[in-house]
Parts: sequence; C-alpha cells; structure tokens
Amino acid sequence: MGAQLKEVRNRIKSVQSTQQITKAMKMVSAAKLRKAQDSIIQMRPYAQKLQEMLSNIVSNSDGNTEIKLAEVREVEKVLLIVITSDRGLCGAYNANVVKMAKATIEEKYKTQFSKGDITVWNIGKKGWESLTKSGFKTDATFKDIYLNLNFENVQAAAVAAMKAFEGKEFDAVELIYSEFKNAATQQFKAEQFLPIPKVTPKAGAKKADFIFEPAQDVLIAELMPKILNTQLYKAVLDGNASEHGARMTAMDKASENANELLKSLKLSYNRARQAAITTELTEIVSGAAALEG
Repeated sequence: MGAQLKEVRNRIKSVQSTQQITKAMKMVSAAKLRKAQDSIIQMRPYAQKLQEMLSNIVSNSDGNTEIKLAEVREVEKVLLIVITSDRGLCGAYNANVVKMAKATIEEKYKTQFSKGDITVWNIGKKGWESLTKSGFKTDATFKDIYLNLNFENVQAAAVAAMKAFEGKEFDAVELIYSEFKNAATQQFKAEQFLPIPKVTPKAGAKKADFIFEPAQDVLIAELMPKILNTQLYKAVLDGNASEHGARMTAMDKASENANELLKSLKLSYNRARQAAITTELTEIVSGAAALEG
C-alpha cells in the first residue's frame, strides 16, 4: 500500500511540474501573439487593397503592354511556397498546413506531381521536415526566415520566386498558409501568387478606365514587384500570428487537462491513503482483541 501511495504522489508532482510549464508557455505565446496580431491587423487592409489594385490593372490592361508576371501558360512545373512554424507544441497547426499542401497537389497538380515537376519552398522548419519525409522535392533556402522575421528576408524569397517564374523555371506559384482570424481560429488557404490572378468582371459591369501617370508599362514594372513582396510578407505574418494563437490555445487546453488529471490523482491518493489507515486500524483492533482473548 505504501508503494502505491508513493507512486501516486510522484505522478501528482510530475503533473504539477508539467502544468507549470504549460502555463508559462501559454503566457509567453500570449505576449508574442499580441505583437504578431497587431502586425497582421495593420498590414492586411493595405496588402489586400494593393493586391486588388494589381489584379484590376492586369485585368484591364490592353494587349500592348507585356506583363511577364501575369503571363498565363500551360502548367508543367509548379512551385508551392508552404508557410509553417519552426517549433511544435501548437496543436494541429503545422499538420493542417501540410495537409492543405497535399490536398492542393492532389486536387490541382496530380499530373505534375507524378512527373516530379512540383517543387516546395518551405518557410518554417516543421513543414520542411514533414514534406521532406513524405518524399516531396523540397528546398530549404528560406526555411529559417522566422529566426529573423523582417520584410527584407521575405522580400528575398518573393524576388527569387518572381525571377524563377520569369525564367520559366515554374509556370505557376502558389502560397499555402494559414490566415489568422483569432487566437482559436485559423483558415488554411491555397492562394495563387503567380501568374497574377485576374479579376473576373461581373455581368453588365463596365470596364474600369485607368489614367496612368507615368506610363502604364513604367508604373506596372515599378509597382508589381513591390505588391507581390507585400503579398508574401502578409502571408508570413498571418502564419506567424496563427502559430502563436494555436500554441496559446494548445497550452491552455493542456493546463486544463492537467487540472482534471490532478483532481483524479488526488482522489485516487486520498482513497488509497484512507484504505491504508483503515487497514492499520483494523490490525490494531485485531491485535488488541487477540491480547484480551
């Protein structure tokens, strides 16, 4: 009985230690989430408006202007930029991003995958590890961006993707990432990066008439790379906020589960202790009765 009590005591201490760690991790993630959330909330309206403006310009441009980054060609080689995190302990966040990447390949690029014409650029170590183990052709050049997250590092990845597309190394580039909604909710998305998607005009809608100053080709050449850099940076910030939100939620649930486990263990401990006391009392009473007899 003494050995059983000691074992339960050790388990209670172990769960309490784990709970202290999960509570500390939740607090750290909450602090990081606040900063990451502020960044993406401020960035998103600006990036979305720029993307909308770019799509409108491309959709309404005349045939005289050559826009290489909007060139639609037969898709033979595909690049997926998959944005995950560097660390685990964030619930199913990384697994869901990887699942979205695999689903996108299965639904849209199954033929290219069978030919080995799909390349994955990873931003975040966890996605790189998972997809490499699954046999995908991965590139780890940009996987450590989160170690020093800033616009310049993300811009380098965007510029490399644009050059590869212009050089016809790839015919389509897609972003796979998690769009941050709130701490408990992320929306996993596959978003076309290149060629620049065109806006489908609504029935009966008039074609927008833009006045360009300076000339259209000069303006497009200047704006287009900057807008695409911003689009990728927004996706990375979304992924960063989603990671911290998922980790905070996971650690909160882990702390709650530890509480439930502690209640159960303490109940088991008290029962075992009461049984031991009852046994000792029975032995004492029996011994006294034997002596009197």
